Amino acid sequence: MLPVLVLSSVLIWLSARGEYYTPGDDFGYYLGLVGGVMMLVLLLYPLRKHVSFLNKLGAINHWFRFHMLLGIAGPALILFHSKFTIGSLNAGVAMGCMVLVAGSGVVGRFMYRRIHHGLYGRRATLQEMQAQLGVQEGDVRSKFHFAPNVEARLKAFGDLAHAHPDGFLRTTWQFLTISLHARLVHSQCMRDLKKILGSHATQRGWERHKLRRRLATASEMISTYLTAARHAAQFSVYERLFSLWHILHVPFVFMLVISGVVHVIAVHMY
Repeated sequence: MLPVLVLSSVLIWLSARGEYYTPGDDFGYYLGLVGGVMMLVLLLYPLRKHVSFLNKLGAINHWFRFHMLLGIAGPALILFHSKFTIGSLNAGVAMGCMVLVAGSGVVGRFMYRRIHHGLYGRRATLQEMQAQLGVQEGDVRSKFHFAPNVEARLKAFGDLAHAHPDGFLRTTWQFLTISLHARLVHSQCMRDLKKILGSHATQRGWERHKLRRRLATASEMISTYLTAARHAAQFSVYERLFSLWHILHVPFVFMLVISGVVHVIAVHMY
């Protein structure tokens, strides 16, 4: 990852500061042309869901990967075409719309991952999340019967995950704070387990590595349980946000197309 960031930074610096090309010469022009075509090809992905003959051209997950790839490569080429500067009003409007659409795509990808099994997998449902939580509740509590305080904390967090607060403010507060709450519960549970297992280790003469292994296993189990509970609690909020994102993303795309067409016409006219 670091080499990619370094290489990207060097290329951006060379493009912005160097005199190797201009947006209007052949190289700069074709950078913008290829980037613009990529942005137009992005529109095939939503059409894939509504045009029957496109359904036969590959699985939807492959289309989605292609859509994500073009959503990164297209704006990148256009930025290099512009040399990371804004030369005119119509170019600035087109650039702003492109950044808005690209940023919206990043946000949509983040929410997509929160309501799907993997980035390209099938969509999860709230019922599946709750079922997963229910199974793990039984597994975790049966293994921590020797630590009543740990069981009580896990049960309380599970009840919180199943609860549906009334009102926008309470729902928002739970959504924003539940991750911090999960880390706090994990810390409290591990603090109790260290005391209890430490006492058992002393009484039974456990070796140090055995105690560390038991604590690591307990920590992993608790983390898995708390993560499943947190996902179940946040699922419905992410689902509503993703629906809202769809409503906003479409106008952004139309704005980008219109501003891009105006920019191209202006460039060729003047």
